[in-house]
Amino acid sequence: MSKPVICLLASSDTSAGILYGLYDVLVNVGPDYEDMLGGAFVDNMLDVKIVACSQDPFMCLNGIQVQPHASIDDIDRADVVVVCDMYTPVNESPLGKFIPEIKWIKRMYARDALLCSICSGAVVLAETGLLNGHEASSHWAYGNMIREYFPQVKFTPDMVLNLTAESRRLITSGGVTAWQDLAIYLVERYCGLHQASNTAKVYLLSKHEDGQLPYSAMACNTQHRDAIVGECQSWVEKNYSLSNPVMEMVELSGLKSRTFARRFRTATGYQPLDYVQGIRIEVAKQMLESDMDNIETISSCVGYEDPTSFRRIFKRKVGLTPAVYRRKFSSIASRAN
Repeated sequence: MSKPVICLLASSDTSAGILYGLYDVLVNVGPDYEDMLGGAFVDNMLDVKIVACSQDPFMCLNGIQVQPHASIDDIDRADVVVVCDMYTPVNESPLGKFIPEIKWIKRMYARDALLCSICSGAVVLAETGLLNGHEASSHWAYGNMIREYFPQVKFTPDMVLNLTAESRRLITSGGVTAWQDLAIYLVERYCGLHQASNTAKVYLLSKHEDGQLPYSAMACNTQHRDAIVGECQSWVEKNYSLSNPVMEMVELSGLKSRTFARRFRTATGYQPLDYVQGIRIEVAKQMLESDMDNIETISSCVGYEDPTSFRRIFKRKVGLTPAVYRRKFSSIASRAN
């Protein structure tokens, strides 16, 4: 019986941590666990290949050399194609960077391959058009890019492993270490639950049960395409704690309320109130990580006089309550100081 063939698609814009981490786990499903228990030798259960446009070695994003097992022209079929991260700056167009890879991905899909992506690999997968009409996950920082360039893709910022299009052979995963969740899924799908459990034990893998929202940050760089909106952004970054900063921005802009809201969303991707709430929550997160003030004090500092409203909005945007968020991240901040 032939082994399932899993191709990891990489390029010079791929990070070594994702590529080699995923390869190391998948290529050792079976033998690593038996070796650690002192058992008999067993063969690898998966046929894992690193593929790229050319089989020539190249330096990946971190300056680590990659020696592909095959070029994309050498691979006629695969059970699984994993599009590893393909870095593109979030403020640049992603279009047209990976044309040969995209043609190959579409060819593999037409030959019944399961397509998966990790982190910014979802941007490449989105350019194939195969994600149109489906939910998809990527690193949270790529949300605005995906919404702008691929509006038919339903970006989900919270999911680490998105299986909503699994029946269509399309699986996307979130940022960076989301490859671990994908690895566990692939091992379970092709080798069984027992092997997935053993693999998780060997590599100390666990699923990101809290999703991506607790790790995300609001992208709110002041833009300059619309000078009026840019001025309002700069103003609200210093005055977010006022009782009604949206009304203040409308007055500052000199525009009618609906006109301002439309221009603000066009320029930033956010409704004015969502933008204010995003800034407030980002400040609150920083305070929870580093300060010992109680929740009520932090709520008031960022502009919420009602702590209940603050907790509700925080949970909706972050996925955790303020107290749970503090427990999760304050210890990290304390170790860094």
